[in-house]
Amino acid sequence: MQENNLKIKSFAFAVIVVNTFKTLKSRQIDYALIRQFLRSGTSVGANVAEAYGAISDADFSAKLSISYKESLETKFWISLLHETAYLSKTEYDFLTEKCDELSKILYTIIKKTRIDKKTVSSK
Repeated sequence: MQENNLKIKSFAFAVIVVNTFKTLKSRQIDYALIRQFLRSGTSVGANVAEAYGAISDADFSAKLSISYKESLETKFWISLLHETAYLSKTEYDFLTEKCDELSKILYTIIKKTRIDKKTVSSK
């Protein structure tokens, strides 16, 4: 059930990121900054989608690990955009909340799959 929740939430976050990117682009904000935000923010969901097509448990875990790292990078860009006055406090709070929620889900799944793998390997 948590995995389906992850797919839904990561796709919804990608939609939010794309819509935020379009808004920021219309404000004529430095394209290099918002492009990085768009790339990392949509990569979270893309790597989740790849994880569910994984050919092994190790591949699944690796893709989710990449997704987790991308969520951390996205939070960096959200913070930078806020600190440089490109995102309002309301936009920042909303994006940070959604990004943190995904990061926590990803971390929990990664931690569990790695623990399960160690348990199986030690038997």
